[in-house]
Order: sequence, then C-alpha cells, then structure tokens
Amino acid sequence: QVQLVESGGGLVQPGGSLRLSCAASRNIFSTYVMSWYRQPPGKQRELVASIAGGGRTNYADSVKGRFTISRDNAKNTVYLQMNGLKPEDTAVYYCNANNIITRYWGQGTQVIVSS
Repeated sequence: QVQLVESGGGLVQPGGSLRLSCAASRNIFSTYVMSWYRQPPGKQRELVASIAGGGRTNYADSVKGRFTISRDNAKNTVYLQMNGLKPEDTAVYYCNANNIITRYWGQGTQVIVSS
C-alpha cells in the first residue's frame, strides 16, 4: 500500500505561481508513473502532467510551457510547479501513482485562480 499526500494548493491571482507537492509513503518512483490530474468544478478529471520511472515527462497541451513536473527521489516527493496561472486552471489537483497493476490516489488539493 502507498499513501500519497498532496499540499501546496491555495488561492492565487491570475499570472501567479504555485508549487504543489506530493509526498509518497515509500520510494516508488522507479516502478511507478507519477502523475498530476485535476478536476475543475463540474467537469471530468483530466491528466495534467506525468513523469515516468526513467524521467520522461508528458504534459497536457493546456499547460505546456507553464507547468513543470519534477521529483526528488531522496524525499519521495513529486512536484508540480505552476506558473502563469489562469482562471481555467482552477481545480482540485490530485497526485496519482500507477504501475498498470495498481493505482493510488491522493486526497487532492484545491487550487483557485481568481482576482
């Protein structure tokens, strides 16, 4: 079993930045794809960014050039640096660990982009 705990959400003005963190209860980065998803109000959950065991990253078109996913193996933590935030980035952001056989989710952290 793996626990994922997100933090770093909050209220930010358009154009601002936030960094989300996802702390895993044990080191799984070499065998799991770590991802950030988000669920805007009234909409489906969508993939934002992912980082594979070898370090390859993938981004949704809507966040390319603004968001960066990274990880710190020593801290068992994955980050999502969000710059140039827009009102449409408002959502609950979830951390996900997936190795095809098993999938884990965090509890989510709220991001609100508003003036």
